[in-house]
Order: sequence, then C-alpha cells, then structure tokens
Amino acid sequence: MIFTKLYAAAETNTWGSVGKAKEKGFFDFEFITWMAWTWQTAAFFIFIACCLIAMTIWEKKKPGGSPRKGILGLDTTRGDRLFVSLLSAAYIHLGWLGLIGPMLWIATIISFIFAFFVFRYV
Repeated sequence: MIFTKLYAAAETNTWGSVGKAKEKGFFDFEFITWMAWTWQTAAFFIFIACCLIAMTIWEKKKPGGSPRKGILGLDTTRGDRLFVSLLSAAYIHLGWLGLIGPMLWIATIISFIFAFFVFRYV
C-alpha cells in the first residue's frame, strides 16, 4: 500500500512536467516576479511610504525642515535625519544578521531607539 502511494506520487512528478507552464494565480504579475514578495517585504515598503507621507504632512504643517546643529556640528533638516535613520537601520540589521543571526526583532527595536536619538540630538 505504501509503495503504491509512492509510485503514484512519482508518476505525477516526471520530467515531462518540467517544461510546462505553471498556472497563474490571481496575484501573479509579470512585472514583480523578479522579487520574492512576502508580507515582510510589503510591510517594509509600506513603512517607507508611510514615513515619506508623514514627512510631507509634517513639512506642510511646519515648513522649513527645522534645520539645527547636531552633535557632529552639521546643519541637518528632518529629511536628513530621516535618511540617516533609515540608512543606519539598514546597517544595524545587516550587522545583526552577520554577527547574531536571523532574529531581527531586537535589531528593529535598536533601530527605532537609534532613530529616536537621531531625531532628537543629531
């Protein structure tokens, strides 16, 4: 009985099915098949879009970007601080992956704390 199930499974996976086109699902689009779209990837891009929208609204409410001198003595605006925060978060996550491992929740918390300090003091 077990051998018949294995034989039936082996029958369906033959070399003849290798070249056949896979049936397209509802969310299969040609222009995004180059990337592995997961919910984490979508959440990342949605977060970046929300940051840009929030910065746009903030700029409309209080124009000028509030330039100020930070710890390094450079004049930075809100956009500069957002860019430094996002770039630093990328490096924090890459360093975490390289040194610690794939548990990225702690790296995300560290990135938010670092972003808070960047917006507050840089």
